[in-house]
Amino acid sequence: MAKLNSIGIAKDPKDTLVVVAMSGGVDSSTVAAMMKNEGYNVIGITLKLYNDSKETASSKQCCAGQDILDAKRVADKLKIEHKILYYQSKFKEGVIDNFIDSYLNGETPIPCVQCNKTVKFTDLFEESKKLKADALVTGHYVKSITDLNNTDMYRGIDLSRDQSYFLFNTTKDQLNFLRFPLGNLLKNETRNIARQLDLNVADKPDSQDICFVPNGDYASVIEKFRPNSFSKGNIKSMNGKVIGVHDGIINYTIGQRKGIGISDKNPLYVIKIIADRNEIIVGNKEHLAKTKISLKDLNIITTDRDDFNKELFVKVRSTGRLIKAKVNITNTSANVNLLEEEHGIAPGQACVFYSKNNLGYKVLGGGWITS
Repeated sequence: MAKLNSIGIAKDPKDTLVVVAMSGGVDSSTVAAMMKNEGYNVIGITLKLYNDSKETASSKQCCAGQDILDAKRVADKLKIEHKILYYQSKFKEGVIDNFIDSYLNGETPIPCVQCNKTVKFTDLFEESKKLKADALVTGHYVKSITDLNNTDMYRGIDLSRDQSYFLFNTTKDQLNFLRFPLGNLLKNETRNIARQLDLNVADKPDSQDICFVPNGDYASVIEKFRPNSFSKGNIKSMNGKVIGVHDGIINYTIGQRKGIGISDKNPLYVIKIIADRNEIIVGNKEHLAKTKISLKDLNIITTDRDDFNKELFVKVRSTGRLIKAKVNITNTSANVNLLEEEHGIAPGQACVFYSKNNLGYKVLGGGWITS
């Protein structure tokens, strides 16, 4: 049997075809260059996901006009084949519509997870299989460890860049096919590699906003697609008293303090959003403290169920901390008991499960917070 190459496949690199998802940023461009330099047969694929506007064209985002041009330039420099796939309609249906519906239901959505689940991995996975590729390689900061054709996902070494939270919804088949070469690198090390390889994107700023939400103004996106979504409603205190009026529930998220528009002797926070009554419930900070979470639509990616008998941690927002917890799973739903209080847990966000071993924090899967 041939020796395993650097991405865990029993082939010489020159006989190994890899598809690299190239967004036009420094991470995916560096990955493409690393694969090429190691002798792999590389095809770069860039997705065009939405139609550019004046605002998005100049903002720090991915999968738009300038990024496609940057990806093309990198591919030309590396002398690799480069394809562009036009997925605007799929992205609109699978990601943008879902994002808007979630906000209108009083939730706080994470479109990056939906994007990874739908066009980025599902469609890129299928396209890579059509090309008879051996692996799909991305620039995500997560570690993957492959043993006997089974791949497990771990948090990336660079915890400030770790993207494992956004990838919990990956299927096992996808995970076994995916490779993440940046998982053991710090971000500044990636940029240094890009400079050494003389890539034109080495100092390109990272994308900051949700790609279809220019300058973080999600209300304007919802107004564009659903102009009738801004109906006034009551703002109530925890005891049910009407204390104000809002201009649309989409302007509020759980845990929000600023911009509520009501003064009180103590700071007020958004505690609950009741979409079917078009109401916002506000209260003091202690009302945000929670220890119990209900989840739906679980996705479990570990094949070792014993992982759930080990010390478990959960993450309830992308920028959040790891919290010790107990998880009780029933089919595709779960009840999570946090072993310490957490504030501002919002329906629509993900709760991702981790267990700790000698290799790091392993991603077991996760689900969507309902309450």
